[in-house]
Amino acid sequence: MAILVDENTKILIQGITGSFGGRHAQLSLDYGTQLVAGVTPGKGGQTFADRVPIFDTVSQAVETTGATVSAIFVPPPFAADAILEAADAGCELIIAITEGIPVMDMMRVRAAMEGKKARLIGPNCPGIVTPGRGQDSTGGCRIGIAPGYIHKRGKVGVVSRSGTLTYEAVWQLTNLGLGQSTSVGIGGDPINGTTHLDILKMFNDDPETEAIIMIGEIGGANEEIAAAWAKEYCKKPIAAFIAGATAPPGRRMGHAGAIISGGKGTAAAKIEALRDAGIEVAATPSDMGNALVRAMG
Repeated sequence: MAILVDENTKILIQGITGSFGGRHAQLSLDYGTQLVAGVTPGKGGQTFADRVPIFDTVSQAVETTGATVSAIFVPPPFAADAILEAADAGCELIIAITEGIPVMDMMRVRAAMEGKKARLIGPNCPGIVTPGRGQDSTGGCRIGIAPGYIHKRGKVGVVSRSGTLTYEAVWQLTNLGLGQSTSVGIGGDPINGTTHLDILKMFNDDPETEAIIMIGEIGGANEEIAAAWAKEYCKKPIAAFIAGATAPPGRRMGHAGAIISGGKGTAAAKIEALRDAGIEVAATPSDMGNALVRAMG
């Protein structure tokens, strides 16, 4: 079953005519994703790759093609409005790849999306991949910037704040013969739409997912919250890794959300919470796949 998206999900891309959005739109098409529309104001009536119609607005794209998911490849100053446009047009899932959206803009987005049916993944995230069922795992659904070829269809769910560590975990799993049900990069910004806990609950309810890798980093308390829930309710084996153990207090490390303040959000506190929940914690990034093997017993 996988979670959030599968090979039947219809996708549109906002910002498809930009160089970055266009490059990854083509990679998604090559993977077999049902990319049915692009949106760039002023370029309606054109096509992308001679097959994907481009519309001026998201509402036009949704009405014409039946797309239910939007991927945001819009520059930071305009990305918040793009997210809200997708939500207002009825998209059920919005995946914001854009990095550098101002925090105040995301505060406005969060307030405006209260009560809407749309779920936001990101911003500043690598997106989602549900591998296909073919021999090479293409024909699934790739949304965002993750390399499709490293994925393999299987039964391990992956959720991560870090794009690079997502790819590393997936590649290790694939080399160990452990495919993925769905891989979800939730992004590392301080204000985002979906948390580790949200995804853990989905994986816990998904009959295809039999084990989980959860990757976090310093800053915030979402990993501890997810660990506390998993201790009580999740019966599937979980392995975890926390990035930033050597970060000096008060130093921002890569992601805007990866900053320790007031003694909270440290790697040590997160690792302690994970271990208290019975979660196998990888000592290094290179140990993530093997940590899951240990957790699976």
